[in-house]
Amino acid sequence: MIGKLFATLRKDALLLWRDRAGLLLLFVMPAVLVVIITLVQDNVYRLMGETAARVILVDRDRDELGRLLNERLAGLELVTAIEGETISRSKAMGLVADGDYQACIIVREGTTARLLARVRAGIRASLLKEAGEGGGEPIPELEIYFDPTVMGGFRSSMRNGLSLVLFEFEGDARMKALSEVLPEFIEREIKKAAGDFADYVEVPSLEIDIPTEPLLTVRTASASTAGLTVVPTPTQHNVPAWALFGMFFIVVPMAGSLIRERQEETLMRLRSMPVAYAIILAGKVMAFMLVCFTQFLLIYLLGRFLLPAFGLEPFRVGAEWGGALLVVAAASLAAAGYGILLGTLCRTYEQSSMFGSISVVAGAAIGGVMVPVYAMPEIMQKISVISPLGWGLEAFLDIFVRGGGVAAITGQLVLLFMFALSTVVAAWLVFIRRAP
Repeated sequence: MIGKLFATLRKDALLLWRDRAGLLLLFVMPAVLVVIITLVQDNVYRLMGETAARVILVDRDRDELGRLLNERLAGLELVTAIEGETISRSKAMGLVADGDYQACIIVREGTTARLLARVRAGIRASLLKEAGEGGGEPIPELEIYFDPTVMGGFRSSMRNGLSLVLFEFEGDARMKALSEVLPEFIEREIKKAAGDFADYVEVPSLEIDIPTEPLLTVRTASASTAGLTVVPTPTQHNVPAWALFGMFFIVVPMAGSLIRERQEETLMRLRSMPVAYAIILAGKVMAFMLVCFTQFLLIYLLGRFLLPAFGLEPFRVGAEWGGALLVVAAASLAAAGYGILLGTLCRTYEQSSMFGSISVVAGAAIGGVMVPVYAMPEIMQKISVISPLGWGLEAFLDIFVRGGGVAAITGQLVLLFMFALSTVVAAWLVFIRRAP
């Protein structure tokens, strides 16, 4: 039995090797997709604020507010001059409109002075019940202009960041104004209460020195039970995602192989030999599983060594190689089972290639290969649970990003093995029904 199994494996491996163009496509297509999609998504992450964005600061005020913005927005690639020359408002807006920079922040001349005047006027009006200088001026504005193509997430993060800086600046300005006005207010109230003894009351000067150190900080980290610190970069998502896509795309050549064997009557000759049809299928499955493992190894090497050459983060597997190989095996079996079902159901190669490729692309789309599931609409998130590619991707992410082990992916492995078994059983029932 072992000899027959390896004989069928050798037969299918030779058939694959003879179709070198098709075999090369199986390896090249997912590899190219990994590189292209990861590079594209890295730029999208940049525009969404996940990495440092390029922002112009036009500081016409040249006072405290501009200095605070420079200090607090250090996480951005903040540009204040080009080739040693300050950037004008019109030039900054032109560079942003052309897409060279994602945004520009413009601080108008006199913004700090007007803001401080409004603060002092507000404090004097509140404590001394008198209108202070600057109270009637319009509210100063901090302008920000975006590249029209940047996404909402980046716009929101920029607005929130600037709001925090302004909140800090306004709080500090109010405390300083309060320290100036409060002694006058206290002196007036004490002398009012002292009555005839008011001339003998001397109120000392009051200086409020508020510490600027934060009282509460926020610490961010990944909620990984294994303490894994891998950042969910486009590389960590796309390498396993498009490796899975390549694995499932073997359904097209596998189904085509079964259809050709029927059309060329090769299957009839094979069945005339003392070899069970299950052995013939097992050899075919092993041959295509070998292709899937080779695909995964190739894409892993691309993620580990080629993507860093483009300035991207290298792909990291961690210590759970055993769990990763189990996922590859389960996904390969699921893809092979689906290929057998298509090859049994479809009458022509054109039917199998069209339906197989479209169904795999659809499964990849709803399974989170192209867009993470959490970013999909709610109805698509519910539908994504039926995608075998989604099960495989979730298992890979549990290992590569969340730091889980084999126990953490048991559910996904069971689903993939059950999918493989159900498709093979369904194909077997159809085959028996059609057999003469």
